[in-house]
Amino acid sequence: MRQGIEYTPRRATELVCDALQDTRVIVISGARQVGKSTLAERVLDQVTNSVARFLDDPAVRAAAIDDPVRFIRHDGLMLIDEVQRVPDLWLAIKHLVDREPRPGRFLLTGSARLLALRSIPDALPGRSETIELWPLSQGEIDDEPDGFVDAAFDLGSDLRAEPREFRRKDYLSRAIRGGYPEAVRRDTPRRRHRFFEGYLSDMISRDVKQVADIERTDDMRRLLALLAAQIGGLLNLSRLGSELSISTPTVRKYVEILETIYLIRLIPAWSANTTTRAVATPKMLFVDTGLAGYLSAGAVSDSLTGGLLENFVLGEISRQLTWSQTSARLYHYRDRDQYEVDGIIENNAGEIIGIEVKASETVRSEDFRGLRLLQRKLGSRLRAGFVLYCGQDSLSFGDGLSCLPISALWTTGSK
Repeated sequence: MRQGIEYTPRRATELVCDALQDTRVIVISGARQVGKSTLAERVLDQVTNSVARFLDDPAVRAAAIDDPVRFIRHDGLMLIDEVQRVPDLWLAIKHLVDREPRPGRFLLTGSARLLALRSIPDALPGRSETIELWPLSQGEIDDEPDGFVDAAFDLGSDLRAEPREFRRKDYLSRAIRGGYPEAVRRDTPRRRHRFFEGYLSDMISRDVKQVADIERTDDMRRLLALLAAQIGGLLNLSRLGSELSISTPTVRKYVEILETIYLIRLIPAWSANTTTRAVATPKMLFVDTGLAGYLSAGAVSDSLTGGLLENFVLGEISRQLTWSQTSARLYHYRDRDQYEVDGIIENNAGEIIGIEVKASETVRSEDFRGLRLLQRKLGSRLRAGFVLYCGQDSLSFGDGLSCLPISALWTTGSK
């Protein structure tokens, strides 16, 4: 166990411990520096007869490459950190857990979406469970409940939030800080800037090259900067290609790589038979708004601030969806008549929570335009529509519609 750094408890810890009771292989996946190894070591401390192998160590990696079958021999739980570094381990693990199918054999971590890597030879259907670890949530940072998603489906528009002393500048400051543990620990913007500078260079020089053979890595850096400048918008591959002077297929390949190494996430468009004019273009989400703020080089504009706060809100919801009791997925909505809803959370029963994000400290009736459209189209399927904004009050705007402070995302307790 690493010493000397204060540990922030992660909600994923319980998910991992539960999975170890009935699943042979548990994979903790997520971006570099989100705390996967630390979380895994914490879990190992609770398990007797456990052992850890770290593939960032050249000697350990050499042993795994030389004899993967011998490398994984152990009677108890084995942690293999950064497992994607030795793809041959994947087949050896599959062979072993097929012959000895007891739960809790392997705890694997990876800084890339393992099944998207061409070097990984096979999946482990029915044998493994993947738990995705995001950067720290605001609730994890502040020791708050992080229960908005469950409460929204449970209470609908009756959900109310306790007022907190947060204003627009406070939310923007949190967004720019981001959730990487190392960035959160740094006290000044200048020190966080240095962290993001090194982090991005490391990701492009190591992780990008591990996923694909990219010769012009400068294009990848420029693409990220363009995505940050257009944060909150739809993903327009042809426009990005034009601005970068590269082909649309190449831009698509680069975007897939950025998804694979957990720098961005694409939010699919939502549509139903009742909304046939919906556009199908996905929206791009930075996994961490701190990195997006760094890439925008401190530029300040209403559109950029609005996009950054929208990304911040949708990122917090995405984090909660990895641990909420409610099984749901996140979408966005936009149609050809210029109606849009920033976030749509749909559960397995087809019930929907609509989310609109506003960077202002006041709310107007017009801010519910997209949500009212969904209400007319969907009727009772729309469980509630919320405008999340930078003010402090929770107010009703008609049956099924209300505004809440953004802080409701993490200060609300679950059912």
